[in-house]
Formats: sequence, C-alpha cells, structure tokens
Amino acid sequence: MCLRIYGVAWSAAALKTVQFVGKGPYMSRKWTNSWIEDKDLKAKLLVHLQSLGKYVTASKIVKYLAKPDVQRRHNLSKTVSLVMAQCWMKTCGFRWTTAKNGQYNKFLPAWYALESKMRKWSSVDPAKLDEGQSISERRTVVWFHDESTFYAHDCHQKRWVHKDEKSMPQPKGQGVSLMAVDFISADYGWLRSCDGTQSAHILFRAGKVRDGYFTNDEIIRHAEKAMMILEQDYQDDDHVFVFDNALTHQKRADGTISARQMPKGCRHWGVDAPVWDAQGKLICGPDRKPTKQKVRMADGFHDGAPQEFYWLEGHEKSGLFKGMATILMERGFDVTKLKAQCKNFECVAGATDCCCRRILYCQPDFTNVESFLETTCKARGFHIIFLPKFHCELNFIKQCWGFVKWIYCTYPMSTKDSDLEINVVNALDSVPITSMQRFAIRSWRFMDAYHKGLNGSQAAWAAKKYHGHHVLPDSILTELDAAHII
Repeated sequence: MCLRIYGVAWSAAALKTVQFVGKGPYMSRKWTNSWIEDKDLKAKLLVHLQSLGKYVTASKIVKYLAKPDVQRRHNLSKTVSLVMAQCWMKTCGFRWTTAKNGQYNKFLPAWYALESKMRKWSSVDPAKLDEGQSISERRTVVWFHDESTFYAHDCHQKRWVHKDEKSMPQPKGQGVSLMAVDFISADYGWLRSCDGTQSAHILFRAGKVRDGYFTNDEIIRHAEKAMMILEQDYQDDDHVFVFDNALTHQKRADGTISARQMPKGCRHWGVDAPVWDAQGKLICGPDRKPTKQKVRMADGFHDGAPQEFYWLEGHEKSGLFKGMATILMERGFDVTKLKAQCKNFECVAGATDCCCRRILYCQPDFTNVESFLETTCKARGFHIIFLPKFHCELNFIKQCWGFVKWIYCTYPMSTKDSDLEINVVNALDSVPITSMQRFAIRSWRFMDAYHKGLNGSQAAWAAKKYHGHHVLPDSILTELDAAHII
C-alpha cells in the first residue's frame, strides 16, 4: 500500500522499504512525492509568482509557504528550504538568466514573424528590391502610424538678408497649430488611393474651442478610413498596422470585463459608457460633460468555456449581475469569508487571494484583454503590432516628419488656417519615396541590433557604422568589445 506522507517520516519509511527489498537509496527518492506535484498547490504558487512582477525570487516561495493559512489549505507542516524553492522555480518554468529587454519581448518577435514576407529595399538603390526577392509573391506591407503638430509661425530663422533691409515686427508665439495624422509604409509611402483621390491623412485642429482632442474615437475612425482604402486598392498584399504604445491606442471597448467596480453581491449593475448620436458625435450634457449610460459588461471566459456574468432567462434573478462572489464560486474559489476588496484596494504586497477583487484581477481573462483598436482591426482582417515605449528610432515615420517639417519651414508664415492646411499637405507630398525607404532601412538596423541583444548606445553605434546594410553582421558583439562600446 502506498501512503502519501509529507516530511521526514515518509523519507525514512521509504528508505527502510527499499533496503528491505534490496534496493539502494536512489530508489527511495523516486518513491518520494514532491509537494510541487500537488496540482492545486502548484496552481496557487504560479498565481502568486505572477502577481509579484518580474523580480521573482526563490525566497518568495519560502515566505509564501510559511504563511499559516497557506499551510492549513495545503496540509503542510512547514515551509521548504531555499535550495528546494530554487528547484521549484525551474519546475514552474523560471530560469536564472539575464532577462531580455521586456520592451522588445512582444514587438520584435511579432516583427520577425512577418519579416520573411516583407519587401526588402536595396540600401544602395532604395528604388530597387534586394536580390533574390520575387515581385510576384504575395507580400506583407507594414503601415506605421503617427501624428505630428505644425505651427503657423514655424519657418527658418536664418536667410540671406540684404544689408539695407529694415527690421520688421514679428508675431509672437508659435501661432495656431494643426495636427497631421497619417500612415506610411516603405512600399508605397503615404497611404493614398491608387488614383490619388483619397488620402488616409487627417488634419486635426486640437484644442478645447476647436476640434477637441485626438482621442481613441478619432484613432478608430482613422484606422477604419485606412482599412477602407486598403480594401479597395491594395488587395494583392497583406497589411499590418504598427501603432505606438500611447494610452489612447490601448483603450478597451465599453463594457469590457474589469473587476474595478464590480459589486460582490447580485444586483442590477452595469458599466458607464458614453452616448453617441446618429452622426457618431459624443452627446454632452448642459455641463459640457459626456452623457453616460449603463451597459452590460461582457461575459468572461474560464476553463476553455464562456462564463455568463448575468443570470439567464428563466432564472429567478434573470438579468441581474451575478456578483463577484458567485463568479468566483463558479470558478472553484471559496469566498464565503472574503470581503469585496481590501481598504482602498491597497492589498498586501504579493497577496493574490486576500479579497474577491484581487482574485479576479489575477484571472487570465481579466488580464489578457484586447484594446478596442485591436478588436476593430482584427474584425476586418488586419493585424496590429504595438511599438515599445520611448523608442522612436523603430518608427521611421518620425524621420519622415522631420523631413516634412524641414520643407514646411521653407514656406512663408501661414496667416490663415487655410494657408496652414495647404502648406502642411504640400510638405507631406514633397517627401520622396526613396527617402522614406532609406529611413525605413535605418529603423530596420536598429531592430536587428536589439534583436541581437545590443543596448541603446551599442545599437546607435552599430547603426551608424553599418549605415549601408539592412542587418548587422554576426561579429557585431566582438566589434563592440574591441571598440569598448558599453
């Protein structure tokens, strides 16, 4: 008969048993069950480690298993040693190694998964493709999105001035502004229709008494405008959008699951959502604040199946929100003695099951929620990649904006809004496609540098040295050591 007993007693019994049957100590260790083999304990431990962030240590396991409530729940008499905790870290999928730069963990793998299908332009002659690429193959075109602001009084301060020219009073300040928002690719340049009658750019007059502010709603409308042009005129390619990591791009759809305001008990409840008119404009009240209405929250997803958050038709509480307690009990949690949330939702560091709200926060369907922008584009067959924060060198449209503004500053000051708009559009159309492709090649060199493990200063040095190449050589790390670039 095989009994599962934790601790020294089991080890001693196993050793005596194998000696009785003529086996060595190794066999007794094979008969010993490790605590980490308990699926419930391992699942709770994984949730706890994930809640700690990226700086996870084996000592955290020792402290977690030393808690009296954890020991009671899993029938433990003591915690584990630090050495055993380190072994458990490996069992839970962790490795002691130098971490990759987290900002590239999502972007670079997504980029290199598409790279084989992209067109690569020659660094010698950007108007031509690199050797060995077929023009007839279906390709993936990556469209980078960004915005830039132009001011009416922007112009070059230095010019040829005649010695007899008298000084003239100049207007103060930068003047009125105009935001230009556009998509660009190294394949086609600015996103325009083939006949030139439609353009994806948006000219936006930001300000409280002007067009307002460029919110997630404007981002969605801009993406829909771009997708319409691509579906009409660029059907022979697959298309991917690249956005920066701004909060306006990461906003979730109204009604998306969130544990922030959920009540613990069953009652009439919904989330606040803005009200729009038939023309798609936001309805505001007398106080000029957006009008809100209650909408049902989306359902969850647990153990591979949808989970209803509202009682269905036929139930005595039909249409009511189930509440956090019922939702968690349906997921196998015992929350009878738990409160809705800790005071001010300031839970103890590392806690994952201290209150109902914290438990829900750690659930996969509550943490892995797509943004509204991703949902909108995926519904029409377009994929989205988000750039890492604070890395403008990866978005070559930034250099294109610099080129546009250099041209714009050669124009006379814009005295009227109409002049400002005309000058901005003319400057946009003046950027040659070959310059765009050169800028794109430079961004690709930075991507390759980060992909090879270089940091910011090393990537800048390598991109400058190999300015005529798409990628860096495999010997780049040796060259960095020789040049003492840290």
